[in-house]
Amino acid sequence: MWIAAAALPLVTLPAALAAGSAHLRRWTGGEEAGLRFFVADLRAALRGGGWAVGLGYGAALALVAVDLVFVRALPVPGGRAVGALAILAALWLTVTLLRAATAWRTELRWRDLLGPAARRALRDPAGSLLVVCGLAVIAASAWFSPPLALPALGILVASTLAAEHRGPTPTPA
Repeated sequence: MWIAAAALPLVTLPAALAAGSAHLRRWTGGEEAGLRFFVADLRAALRGGGWAVGLGYGAALALVAVDLVFVRALPVPGGRAVGALAILAALWLTVTLLRAATAWRTELRWRDLLGPAARRALRDPAGSLLVVCGLAVIAASAWFSPPLALPALGILVASTLAAEHRGPTPTPA
């Protein structure tokens, strides 16, 4: 619920996800974790460029939405393929943002996190699929009962942390 409340202005979404990720890491690591730590992490994530990342992410999603509106309104050859690519680009941006948020630490700036997160999103398709499944849980929760989408943000952070921290797949001998 803290993530949802902190993300209400929408431009604070990346910082809220980063603070929620830090909270979950603390809690699962047996460290002290509470609202005071969450708020401190949220402030640090915003100071480290979280506002700019939130604005950029919102602008990118707006461009995808405009593209989809034009593809549906104008009968352009190849329009369906362009629409599908736009949706895939939006998913890749979202997975990149989530992976960067889970890698965030107070000593790191967002611009240092986004490039490696984008590469991980492409090079680790199984991990990215875990994150997309987390997005699907939120979508299904919101469809079933809109208030369920708020606590489902924690599931999204947990699925992204799982994608980032899972070990290499053992190879059969």
